[in-house]
Amino acid sequence: MSEVSSNRQSRGWLKFIIFILVCLAAGAAYMTYAKEDGKATQAAAPNTPPPPVVEVITLKPEEVRIWTNFSGRLTAVDKADIKPLVGGELQKVLFEDGQLVDKNELLFVIDPRPYKAALASAEAKLASAKSKATLAKDELARTQKLVRDKLVSESVFDAAKNESQVSIAAISEAESAVSQAKLNLDYCYIRAPFAGRVSRAELTVGNIIETAPSAPVLTTIVADDRFYAEFDIDEQTYIKMMRNNKDMQKMPVDMTLAADKSVVYQGHIYSLDNQLDIDSGTIRARAIFDNKDGALTPGMYANIEVGSANKEEALLIPNRAIGTNQDKKFVFVVNDENKVTYQGVVLGGHYQGKRIVLSGLKAGDRVVVNGLSHIRADMVVSPKPMSETDD
Repeated sequence: MSEVSSNRQSRGWLKFIIFILVCLAAGAAYMTYAKEDGKATQAAAPNTPPPPVVEVITLKPEEVRIWTNFSGRLTAVDKADIKPLVGGELQKVLFEDGQLVDKNELLFVIDPRPYKAALASAEAKLASAKSKATLAKDELARTQKLVRDKLVSESVFDAAKNESQVSIAAISEAESAVSQAKLNLDYCYIRAPFAGRVSRAELTVGNIIETAPSAPVLTTIVADDRFYAEFDIDEQTYIKMMRNNKDMQKMPVDMTLAADKSVVYQGHIYSLDNQLDIDSGTIRARAIFDNKDGALTPGMYANIEVGSANKEEALLIPNRAIGTNQDKKFVFVVNDENKVTYQGVVLGGHYQGKRIVLSGLKAGDRVVVNGLSHIRADMVVSPKPMSETDD
């Protein structure tokens, strides 16, 4: 029994030694693998990606004309409601609805026959007055001779003199009646007061027209060669304009129609109102434009850009360099260490596809112009100047 027990004990020790050797081999293998893996990691470390390349522009002042945007509506330079000045039957309507007419072109004819008769009567009364005045003048001359010869009394001379003066006054009255009759006859022929486009005829042939304070409007005419664009300027902008521009008429004005921005109309400031509207805090301005293509008409909604009279120095950035954070605008600026910094900006108007910088940037700043969504603040980048052709 002791020999068997000894053999079992020997086999147990053998298994234990084999187990220890296996553990040592596994440990050695693990250490070798870990060392090789560390070397591989160290070898891969130099292959980390380089900083991203971004295009930048270096800001420098440029001479620009500052433009300010407004909204307004077109109004007519000349507009007239055509009303009759004499009554009678409407005999002729001599235009088509919406027709272009020249100055003094005949539009309506009111029956002139009563006024021709009135003119003839007035002329006859004038002739009679002149005849009576001639007789009174001759009578005064004879009476004056008789008084000088003391053949009649002074009272007879005074009566003759008075009669002569009355006859002269009658001539003046008759001449005034003739002038009024001619004027009334002329009023029968209603003409365009200026060149323009007429609306529809409100009354047709055969209607009886009466002259009164509430006389009917026969038609309306609007001059179509030029138009005003009326718009409101806020108090702050008005003060700035007046201080920086001594001659408002030298300020260029560009206009496009809200319904069609393909055509730009050039004009200038025509006038400014003489007081500020205390309710809105604005002042009414008028710019004047030539209707170069005949498309303008009163009431159109217009976009108006008013330029400064003189060019000013300003910093400009492309639209694609501008980011939006809620209601604020920002750009990314690359500093001397090639790190990206977040910079809020206040922007002004547009100029040749760029935006004017009012505050937030200075000359010499390097502004990122593309890839804003792929970079963040404090990131190291590789800046590349943007070529002029990419602007």
